[in-house]
Amino acid sequence: MNTSVLALLVVALAAANIPFFTNRVMLVIPVKTEYKALGWHVLEMVIWYFVVGFLGRLLEQKTGVAHPQHWEFYAVTASMFIVLAFPGFVYRYLWRR
Repeated sequence: MNTSVLALLVVALAAANIPFFTNRVMLVIPVKTEYKALGWHVLEMVIWYFVVGFLGRLLEQKTGVAHPQHWEFYAVTASMFIVLAFPGFVYRYLWRR
């Protein structure tokens, strides 16, 4: 496996879990309540999904021709991003403290 693919997977894993491990919106804006609502987590996940996708597209263009993608590609990558976010979801909502 190429090192850029491994780096992208590590970045995707981190980006999928960032919304659950911090109480700031997009790592910058502090929230006024004690915890962020689930809607903020979902919105941040969608934004981070597109950021990681853009980074992947840049890496693909760097290595050669960027191939056109159809809806199946985005459905699979979105599902994979949600699965990568599972540890953060468990930590935030299911872990007993």
